[in-house]
Amino acid sequence: MELAFTAVTVEWRGPAPYVFAPVPPDEAEIIRDCARELTYGWGVIPVTATIGGTDFTTSLFPRDGGYLLPVKVAVQRAEGVGIGDAVEVRMRLGR
Repeated sequence: MELAFTAVTVEWRGPAPYVFAPVPPDEAEIIRDCARELTYGWGVIPVTATIGGTDFTTSLFPRDGGYLLPVKVAVQRAEGVGIGDAVEVRMRLGR
């Protein structure tokens, strides 16, 4: 399943890289509907994402009924992404 959305990046004092793109509510609901088949534990869901021209793999973190997409440091540098920036995300759920 593929999703696309725009998000404003946030900082969260969790595991590095500390910069995350919150998944909007409509997309988060779609993810919740198929999360049981996708998660590999603790509610984290593997994804392949694209921001700008940079593809990367990571896992969505469940947070407050939604999900956070970690924006890796390499992606932040390659795309010039910082906290408070709007990013266009394309994301494929699963491994």
